Amino acid sequence: MKARIKFSKTGNVKFIGHLDVMRYFQKLIRRAKLDVTYSQGYHPHQIMSFTSPLSVGIESVGEYFDIETNSAIDPDYAVKVLNEHTVDDIQVLKYISLPDDAKKSMALLSAADYLIDIDFDEQTISDFLAQQEIEILKKTKKSEKMVDIKPMIYKLEKQDDKLFVCLAHGSRANLKPNLVVEALCQFVGKDVPEFLKMTRIEMYYEKDGKLIPLEEV
Repeated sequence: MKARIKFSKTGNVKFIGHLDVMRYFQKLIRRAKLDVTYSQGYHPHQIMSFTSPLSVGIESVGEYFDIETNSAIDPDYAVKVLNEHTVDDIQVLKYISLPDDAKKSMALLSAADYLIDIDFDEQTISDFLAQQEIEILKKTKKSEKMVDIKPMIYKLEKQDDKLFVCLAHGSRANLKPNLVVEALCQFVGKDVPEFLKMTRIEMYYEKDGKLIPLEEV
């Protein structure tokens, strides 16, 4: 059986790296005594696949990973028993049973949205998006180059005193929210804040031109 687990990662746990979060859930599933499937061989491990590693320092209320189990598990029971053994800053939000032919969430991923604790007025955002190109220096481990990020910005708007963005995120195209903030700050001629509070809200897959949350199978 296949299942997708949605969870939140907030508070001080936002400073814990992806590998430690993965190990945490392996232990959590053992404590909860879920009938998870293990790989074969000399070093068996839980069959588990995370959708997208979250950068250190960013909170989230929309993280996902996929598992396989040896038997069907009631979703309400799974959420209940996992949350009985977890810490306050990591909460299991949903347990979604998947069809046998379901693709892994990491292969489906197309977009993600974020709420960023920085304020720009609506006119600035409108003028920023009206540009024909929005070029920014994108750095990788091996190189750096100027990239037009405008096609990767699906939504950008003011929400109260914060900035909401929906960005391309996945194997085909990937844009980090800090690059959008950097481009906006360059556009208005102000320094980029040293630290910004960011929260990943949701992750999506694309179907028939529409973005659908990964929890909606």
